Amino acid sequence: MTILTETKDGPLVLSPDQVEELGRALDDLRARVVADLGDADREYIYSIIKAQRGFEVAGRGLMYLGFLPPFWLAAVAALSVSKILDNMEIGHNVMHGQYDWMRERGLNSREFEWDTVCPADQWKHSHNYMHHTFTNIHGMDRDIGYGILRMDESQQWNPLRLGQPLYAFALMVLFEWGVMGHDLEAENIIRGKKSWSDVKRLLKGQWRKAGRQVLKDYLIFPALTGPLFVSTLAGNTAANLVRNLWAFSIIFCGHFPTGVQTFTEEETAEETRGEWYVRQMLGSANITGSKLFHIMSGNLSHQIEHHLFPDLPANRYPQIAPEVRELCEKYGLPYNTGSLGKQVGSVWLKIFKLALPPFLVGKESTPGVIVMRQQAVSSDLQAVASGNTTEVGV
Repeated sequence: MTILTETKDGPLVLSPDQVEELGRALDDLRARVVADLGDADREYIYSIIKAQRGFEVAGRGLMYLGFLPPFWLAAVAALSVSKILDNMEIGHNVMHGQYDWMRERGLNSREFEWDTVCPADQWKHSHNYMHHTFTNIHGMDRDIGYGILRMDESQQWNPLRLGQPLYAFALMVLFEWGVMGHDLEAENIIRGKKSWSDVKRLLKGQWRKAGRQVLKDYLIFPALTGPLFVSTLAGNTAANLVRNLWAFSIIFCGHFPTGVQTFTEEETAEETRGEWYVRQMLGSANITGSKLFHIMSGNLSHQIEHHLFPDLPANRYPQIAPEVRELCEKYGLPYNTGSLGKQVGSVWLKIFKLALPPFLVGKESTPGVIVMRQQAVSSDLQAVASGNTTEVGV
């Protein structure tokens, strides 16, 4: 494919050779980080695990004082932080294989299980494989709308889309359950493309994992506090809710703000390594913030870097982000980043906008980058010269 990007002097063409040159630069960056992995990375993940466990113990202990509102709030806050760290900075990253090089069983991507209702093996299939391999490719990456939301103009509109803000709110509140059901491909079951018999194994795994989580958070730990059962139950529910709201917001801000592009299977057929890198850059967005903010987001606030290098320890993303940004500037590619407020606002604006019929809102303005197939270069360049360009992959 060929990349075109608008500059003040007119269209800039990034040739296939330049795309591969960019790919080699990113390969070199990755190799340098891998060669440098060691004690600092090991100590970092140990410190996060220690903090996560400390917050969980504190939260569980404070629940015994839950009859006093300040202690109940402190318990909910501690448990919320524990669950966020477990899911975002530990679970998500460990299951990407970011710490497999340590050869420690507790940090092995094949064996790790996290504190949420979704079985790890199912999440790794829908996320590690499907999403990270086919990022933002229509018909391949089901994370574009998660089967229930219209998050791109190329997705068909129908009257049911009018309820989209409500669907998004429900998904946000019940996010761990939405993640659990993602691999079932419920929309394909409804359309008859997939039978219930095809998902028996998945359902069995979900029943087993969700059952353990429900038993732990909503029965065993509340029962351990005796007369404070209801207070503890409410606290555990609140902590899970906080984790769901946070995870939804961070993940959606990394994938759906204005400027993030999508692609077709035809455009990405026989994709080179360099073109794959470019797709990751165009299909992701970052969030600015403090060091603590990045840790609490699992460093998914560096979604661009994560999509480029999903198996590198996430604590390295802030370190390499300046170099990735410099490469984007060098080759004329956008580096989509902004504050949490800006990105959240952009995402929810898109959710409301795409819930409406297309004729009411019109088409989004021309993006900074247009992706075209390589075999169409000559005709496309002629079209650019004449001002008759056709947008592809947006």
